[in-house]
Amino acid sequence: MEVPLLLLISAALLLGVLGLLSSYLSLWLQAYVSGVYIGLFPLVWMSLRHVNPKTVVRVKIMAAQAGLADIPLDELEAQYLAGGDIHRVTLALITANRARISLDWKTAAAIDLAGRDILEAVQVSVTPKLIYCPARGIEELKTLDGVAKDGIQLKVQAVVTVRTNLIQLIGGATESTVIARVGQGIVSAIGSCDTYRQALADPAVITRQVLAKGLDSQTSFAIVSIDIARIEVGENLGAKLRLIQATTDIRIAQAVAEKRRAMAIARQQEMVTLTKENGARLVLAEAQIPPAVSEAFRVGPFRHATRRTRAEHRVLATRGLRKRGSLRRGPSVVPAELSEQIELWESEGGTLYGKSVRHIAPADRL
Repeated sequence: MEVPLLLLISAALLLGVLGLLSSYLSLWLQAYVSGVYIGLFPLVWMSLRHVNPKTVVRVKIMAAQAGLADIPLDELEAQYLAGGDIHRVTLALITANRARISLDWKTAAAIDLAGRDILEAVQVSVTPKLIYCPARGIEELKTLDGVAKDGIQLKVQAVVTVRTNLIQLIGGATESTVIARVGQGIVSAIGSCDTYRQALADPAVITRQVLAKGLDSQTSFAIVSIDIARIEVGENLGAKLRLIQATTDIRIAQAVAEKRRAMAIARQQEMVTLTKENGARLVLAEAQIPPAVSEAFRVGPFRHATRRTRAEHRVLATRGLRKRGSLRRGPSVVPAELSEQIELWESEGGTLYGKSVRHIAPADRL
């Protein structure tokens, strides 16, 4: 009873091992028939290292059938474990080999691990790619707008033909940089035209200037050609800017004039205020005249002068009577009242025609 049981256990183990190895055996046989020599146990070790043996065998067969140099199995496993796509890398190598493009496994693997699509890069290097400038799908930017020296705006759409520069693929600028550089070059080329008619007559003037600047430097692409797909005349920005400048100048002049007018009005108000102030001072000064005159008549020199003036008037009045015949010529006696006034006048220093009344001839006194 024990012998048959051991045989059954052995048979079961053998069948399990054969069933386990059957998948690896089929892969080994497929590789062997295709001219790729991979041991059976290395396929088993791949599974233990979490490497898909079917993918590795398929890649080895593709490379062998395409006539590529033998790719070491360790490098395939390392690329797989690093997260690379060994299938696309192998397809890229096959495409580059058919197109006579120099590309080895290490360079292709490095580009793949850097996050770039190596297969697409090789395909673009073989078949040039069209880049639209400006990029399509941007509603805000449908054309590249440049202004010529005469102030006329030109709206341009360009098509850039590029191919991949595999040497600069790692660390080189991407498609967005190429679009930006080409757009900048087109705008600059339009700005260098004397008139907009020059660009309309020969759009190649723009493309020649752009190509001469070497805009594909330090990029992942090599510019093959730049073609102007569309060019149209836009607005007269020069006239619009001049109009805006003139409007601004007018507003500045109006502001300056308004400032001067305000200053003149302020000055006028100051003069009106000053005039009123001086008028008030004049009124105050005039108001001080009557008290001053009154004071002068009361205690000042006008008191004696007034008395003398009255005496002079009396003497002159008497003389007027004499001339009219009221008084007779010759020695006459001055009335007592008038004589008292004359004495009072002379005592206070009064004179008549610069002489004392006493020294005037009697005929001249009256």
